[in-house]
Amino acid sequence: MHSFETLAAQFAEKFNTQHFPDTLPSLYQPAEYFLSIGGKRVRPVLCLMGNELFDTIKPDAWHVAHAVELFHNFTLIHDDIMDKAPLRRGVQTVHVKYSEPTALLAGDVMIVAAYEYLSRINPMMLPKVMSLFNKTAREVCEGQQLDMDFEERTTVTFDEYMHMVTLKTSVLLAASLQLGAILGGSGGDNQNHLYAFGKNLGIAFQLQDDYLDAFGDPAKFGKQPGGDIMANKKTFLTIQVLEKASEVQKKELLRLMKDNPPDKVPAVMQIFTECKVDTWARNLKDKYLNMALQHLEDTAVISSRKKPLQELALFLVQREY
Repeated sequence: MHSFETLAAQFAEKFNTQHFPDTLPSLYQPAEYFLSIGGKRVRPVLCLMGNELFDTIKPDAWHVAHAVELFHNFTLIHDDIMDKAPLRRGVQTVHVKYSEPTALLAGDVMIVAAYEYLSRINPMMLPKVMSLFNKTAREVCEGQQLDMDFEERTTVTFDEYMHMVTLKTSVLLAASLQLGAILGGSGGDNQNHLYAFGKNLGIAFQLQDDYLDAFGDPAKFGKQPGGDIMANKKTFLTIQVLEKASEVQKKELLRLMKDNPPDKVPAVMQIFTECKVDTWARNLKDKYLNMALQHLEDTAVISSRKKPLQELALFLVQREY
């Protein structure tokens, strides 16, 4: 069995190649530019790990991993446009460096390239793989739309936010694992457990992300916490405070979000601390991590084969950056 780090290095070596033709550089160069920025490659590597959990890694798993990574980058390019984000991983986003129309088309050709990779797999496997891939792609789009809808609303319930995060973040992690499991020849029960493992891990991952943005150590987190607070993002923490705070605290929080005073971040953090939202977030994160690990434990595979996934889950959820 390979560690995440080993498979990530192997995937990067295979993926860091030219994906698009030299023709029409005004379209394809922006796409290549974005892919060259890199990233953690968590999703495609989960596909490989899901495959290796049941069998040696099949050539088809590499094709599907490429498709997953191209789809993920397609969503990132479009997300950056919707969020009006100037930077991605420290460099200019495609719509800033080139133009919004070009960025839209660069994202579009990535999804086409993703389907080209899917078309290369064993035709016997294609219906199941394509069905799950298409279902997941649709759900990710639904999650992004809900995220944008929430920006126009003053309040969002915890259940609504959980549903959005599940669609926008968790289902692609879950599907990546299940896609690999399908190619590894696993049975339906094992596929369901592995999907649930990824889904719950994705929620715990997002909880840790939200927690670190507010309470992370700047020296370890790599940036000054409070970015979500400044942007008035609805996160697990904000939604929990709005649901549990006293009327006085809620009124003050809404005022801070509206007026954006210079002391906004420390003032909001004080309300977070008073409502003990940090403890709540850690406990909820641990709950979803434990649910994820239980589903992995219930997967009918010898324990030694599960170790790389257990280690990855603990790292993603307990990281401090």
